[in-house]
Amino acid sequence: MRGQNLQLAFGTEIIYDDTNFYLNDTDKTGVVGVNGAGKTTLFKIILKQLELDGGTISTGNSRIGYLPQVIDFEDKQKTVWDYLYDARPIRQIEKELNEIYEKLTYVTEDEQPPLLNKMGRLQAKLEEFDVYNAENDLLKLIDDMKIDSDLLDMKLADLSGGQKSKIAFAHLLFSKPQILLLDEPTNHLDAVTKGFVTQYLKNYKGSVLIISHDIDFLNEIVNKILFINKVTHKISVYEGNYTTFKKKYAQEQLLKELRITQQEREIKKLSDFVEKARQASRTNHNIKRMGKDREIKLEKALASLEKRDKEYKHVKIRLEPNRVGNKIPLEVINLNFNYENKPKLYDNLSFALNINERFLVVGENGVGKSTLLKLIMGLLKPKSGEIKYGLKTDIAYYAQELELLDENKNILENTLEYDLSDTLRRNILGNFLFQGDSVFKKVSLLSPGEKARIALCKLLLQKANLLILDEPTNHLDPDTQAIIGENFKDYTGTILLVSHNPEFVEQIGITRMLILPEGKIVDYSRELLNYYYILNTDFI
Repeated sequence: MRGQNLQLAFGTEIIYDDTNFYLNDTDKTGVVGVNGAGKTTLFKIILKQLELDGGTISTGNSRIGYLPQVIDFEDKQKTVWDYLYDARPIRQIEKELNEIYEKLTYVTEDEQPPLLNKMGRLQAKLEEFDVYNAENDLLKLIDDMKIDSDLLDMKLADLSGGQKSKIAFAHLLFSKPQILLLDEPTNHLDAVTKGFVTQYLKNYKGSVLIISHDIDFLNEIVNKILFINKVTHKISVYEGNYTTFKKKYAQEQLLKELRITQQEREIKKLSDFVEKARQASRTNHNIKRMGKDREIKLEKALASLEKRDKEYKHVKIRLEPNRVGNKIPLEVINLNFNYENKPKLYDNLSFALNINERFLVVGENGVGKSTLLKLIMGLLKPKSGEIKYGLKTDIAYYAQELELLDENKNILENTLEYDLSDTLRRNILGNFLFQGDSVFKKVSLLSPGEKARIALCKLLLQKANLLILDEPTNHLDPDTQAIIGENFKDYTGTILLVSHNPEFVEQIGITRMLILPEGKIVDYSRELLNYYYILNTDFI
């Protein structure tokens, strides 16, 4: 893949400024840069969803597969099996071939050659997609990814967030792309699936480009880093993994700072002399002449002065409840629930939260972790059982798929339900990096990371004493994850959490764990956490 003389701007905001890059056909590349640098934009250009103002990105005739951050199936009524199998357009090609066979029975001899040529091309495509082994290939992939056979007859609409990610990934891998574009691919993945995906990508024969905040995942897979610099609007490619890139980049910045410091000293020296020459007597021709010479040198020095990379702001968040809650803020009593025509997720599930505790729900994808939170929030109705809240319990909910945001409203409008002065509202949004006119951006146009920051902002504004959190670190960069982890750790209310992020779980100080589907409650255990979260390579 080659990018040449890339030019792109959105209004006055420059994204790429006459920049170039080159990647080999088998490179595994991490795409990095601060928020807004143009990472996802690069993917959209490669996918021809967005046009450059100038320059080209060439991928030849390679088939491109794309996994977006947010999984949204087009035909949600399709079964999982049909969705997976149709990743290779075998049925469509076979349909076209059958239409040609039918036409050949009645067309004239002169009309046959173009049909025969098309038939040859279609048959070559079938071979390209390995038609005779396709079903076996898919069954092996299903087995390798530990996709439960019960899922295969389910409709896409009925999948959990984790199941969606796993199925979308399997669809992508089965489609036999030559270039893979992965945008935050480990969001929602359980440890087993993440381990398989890691090994698969390491051995993948084609080109892989990955946008990810999961540093360990990047380090395991990539051999190159494509860095988009938001200050210079240039793209640079570094050999090695993310950790190697950080060291090289830090060294570059150190040398750059030394150069800039020297340039600034020279500029000051020239400026002082030019000013001295301007103030000198008109009859002092030597000084005046030297001043003109230094002035020309000063202009050149100023023009060639390098830019320092900006220190980008981080999210500021301080979660505080309005009031102290009850000793038992939430109690679940003999809860039973199942989706229509599906087996029970819970069988008389019971537990109670203590004030100020950190309570983690763990289990494989599809066992009902997110469903439990939706039942607690009243978004779903239990078949039987009771969910009781303390009289002084104030609940705030962070949804895994950010579905509580109103996509048709702008950022500012999404916070108008809270009684705040305009100044305070704008200040709080500014703490979440939404400043100036950016608050008028429509939510539907934002990246998942930006949407996650709005959801966090709304969490803060509710000042609740019980937080129900479903994968709150998805879509967030490592710095922001660390910041909110510290805040949740210091938060004086109660937290009920679902998370696949072990570092975050450790950081906030979990006290007890609910294990689904068993419904067993145990004290927090690092060993048990490792059982659910650490990669296990024995499954492949």
